[in-house]
Amino acid sequence: MTAPILIAAEKIDLAFGGHRVLESVSLSVRRGAIVTIIGPNGAGKTSLLKVVLGLVEPDSGRVERAATLRLGYMPQRLALADALPLTVRRFLAAGGPADPSAVAAVLREVRAERVLESTMTDLSGGEIQRVLLARALLRRPDLLVLDEPVRGVDVVGQAEFYELIARLRSERNIGILMVSHDLHLVMRATDEVLCLNGHVCCHGHPESVSRHPEFVALFGDQVAEAMAVYTHHHDHRHG
Repeated sequence: MTAPILIAAEKIDLAFGGHRVLESVSLSVRRGAIVTIIGPNGAGKTSLLKVVLGLVEPDSGRVERAATLRLGYMPQRLALADALPLTVRRFLAAGGPADPSAVAAVLREVRAERVLESTMTDLSGGEIQRVLLARALLRRPDLLVLDEPVRGVDVVGQAEFYELIARLRSERNIGILMVSHDLHLVMRATDEVLCLNGHVCCHGHPESVSRHPEFVALFGDQVAEAMAVYTHHHDHRHG
């Protein structure tokens, strides 16, 4: 049985100040699937996420969401004043009413339980990303939207984070829509790839996308490395 579609964007056009950012872009995410948007800087990846989240109204096209869809969003960065003594507990509580037991449980789920009483500004890059992920999960989302979730995290931490995302997908049976520039890791961490450069260059299974001429033209020398990682380590199961 085919999993239901959680969200679908159809023929999205978007321009800012007369500059075309997105042209006839379509994508969909089903429950239990990981879909990753890749592309060069300025390709419109974050703009597309904002349209999907309802933060930006497209010039044309439409976004359809499943009834009662719950979204969890993880931004690519968090700006906090160094002088602000905000603990992880208080930061998570600021996102909305949450039972203390739920906060503790979700931190355990993302393997960050030991930072509960730590100050946000004292956390490492990887710890901050896990706390941001925990905040998104507290919403009990059907669809988790991640904007470059491993930005500022070392290579080992990136691999661990993508493994965590795969586990969450399986255990929670949620859809995941992710933007990433980590080509060599993301090819083994996703079910579908959408290669974006203002328009959809190519879309589909990672291995088939890697052979597409536009993909090769965009990423050049990174392609061989990305597919070497994909070929030798692609050992997770698709739902």
